[in-house]
Amino acid sequence: MSGELAPLGGMLPALLLEAQRRRMALGIAFAVIAIAALIVGVVWPKKYQASTTILAQESSIITPLMEGAASATANANRAGIAHDVIFSRKVLDQVLVAGGWMAAHPTPIQQDRIIEGIRAHTTVQTSRGNLITITYSDSDPKRAFVVTQEFGRLFISESLASKQRESRDAYEFIDSQVETYRKKLTDAEDKLKAYRDTNADARPGSDVDTNSRISQLRTQIENTRLDLTEKRSQAAALQAQLSGESEVNAVHTTQGIYDTQLADLQGQLDQLLLTYTDQYPDVIRIRHQIQDLRQQMAEADRRKQAAHAAGTPIPLDTTVQMNPLYQQLKIQLAATESDAAAAEARISASESMLAAELERSKRISNSENVTSELTRDYDVNRDVYQDLLKRRENARVSMNLDAEQRGLTFLVQNPAVMPLVPSGLRFMHFGLAGLALSLAIPFGLLFALVRFDPRVRSADQLERALGFNVLATVPFYPTPRDRRRDRLQNMMLVLIVVGVAAFYLVLFWIRHKS
Repeated sequence: MSGELAPLGGMLPALLLEAQRRRMALGIAFAVIAIAALIVGVVWPKKYQASTTILAQESSIITPLMEGAASATANANRAGIAHDVIFSRKVLDQVLVAGGWMAAHPTPIQQDRIIEGIRAHTTVQTSRGNLITITYSDSDPKRAFVVTQEFGRLFISESLASKQRESRDAYEFIDSQVETYRKKLTDAEDKLKAYRDTNADARPGSDVDTNSRISQLRTQIENTRLDLTEKRSQAAALQAQLSGESEVNAVHTTQGIYDTQLADLQGQLDQLLLTYTDQYPDVIRIRHQIQDLRQQMAEADRRKQAAHAAGTPIPLDTTVQMNPLYQQLKIQLAATESDAAAAEARISASESMLAAELERSKRISNSENVTSELTRDYDVNRDVYQDLLKRRENARVSMNLDAEQRGLTFLVQNPAVMPLVPSGLRFMHFGLAGLALSLAIPFGLLFALVRFDPRVRSADQLERALGFNVLATVPFYPTPRDRRRDRLQNMMLVLIVVGVAAFYLVLFWIRHKS
């Protein structure tokens, strides 16, 4: 018959009754679960874990000293790519040899499976961006230690080698670019030089010289034209003055001239005698001049008489006195006309030179575009070439730093050590878990049976189910056979518990010794 679920407080007698009735089943379940858990603990593979911690040191005392002279290799995120470096095929092939897997000469497929297992049992963790922790777990503690140590060594060596390759490749690339731009710079320089050699007007400063020369010639032409205008005005004025003057002042005979001079000297003598005596030097000098003049007059008379006696024609004895102002004006007019002609010649020559300079300016303007393009190419190539020279020297210093391991360095903070105790679940854990489960599972099943079994096991349960009071109950009285059977089951239960305990003790002792 079915009944309501009994309250937990009233289930204790039923639980004890069912436990007594099913003690053999509970004992067997206890033994099976405990021994099974212990066997699982025996066959459960041990896992030994080893780890090493590496610090990727990005700066050192030489870093500020070489700042600006050397560029740091782009390995600042070395910790971030540690996973790729450690799990590369090159590193894993060396780990296979160090771990002893290659001693069995596995096939390539087996090697791939072993590598997958190594990757599954290896973890790489980073902290603060430059602290790398490599952890490897294995059933063999020695191999766990060796593989972890090899991982650390190979990571450092591969990272340093990668840094050296990177800096060397950067130097070689920049060096090749330097050579390329050196050739470009030489070609641009040769083109610019050849163009300037074939075009004299394309040389530097030609436009400035030409503009200065054009300005000078224009100024010179203007000044010369002003000078020419002035000279023409002067010539016109002189011509007007010259037309108002007579060329001859007077006409005199020789006798008249002598008489005039003699009268003049006689007047001077008379004036001196009024003041001085005959012995005065000026008086004596003038008397001598008068005497010389009279001798000249006598000599002239004798020449005339001799010519008349000889019958030769007597020359005209006249003297023409020219106008000195007329002569002076004529000389000035000639000089002014000469200056005007010279000014006209200078204007013509300057205009010719100005036309030549203007033509040259046009040629310079036409060649300016070509020169500007060639100069621009040369300047660009020169700037790039000089920048690449500096970068090449920086790359050379960086390469030397990496070759001498003076740049980014790796320090082993925590080296790998031989694991002595396995990590994870150990044999003791399985033993304790087996004992706990061997008690929890059977009694849990017993509790579920009593809790949900619809059979009536007590008078209280019957009263709750029917709603009536129970008048009397008939107790169970065991027979002698039942008592013998109970004693046998109790003895077997004790043997089971003792056997399980002995099995536990023996296995724990064996594991401790091993």
